Amino acid sequence: MADDEKKFSKQIIGKTVVSKNGKRFGEVGDVVFETRSGELIHIILKDPTPYALKLELEKDKEGKLFIPFSAVIALGDFVVVAEEDII
Repeated sequence: MADDEKKFSKQIIGKTVVSKNGKRFGEVGDVVFETRSGELIHIILKDPTPYALKLELEKDKEGKLFIPFSAVIALGDFVVVAEEDII
């Protein structure tokens, strides 16, 4: 993603997360970011699909699934991620 394309977290939260091949992962429940720089670190999945649950995604101690923001390749109607960058 280009640095000049700024999005607010409220514009991302609730969007469906899909791979570039169209596989659904769930919805964006929240985002984790570096407070000093504002850099987005992870997307926290809400309502993960069975497909997302079977992947070995990073989890927090509450079991919420994380997708690294570095895997995001497009933001629009959907949050599109490069699946090869998260597995």
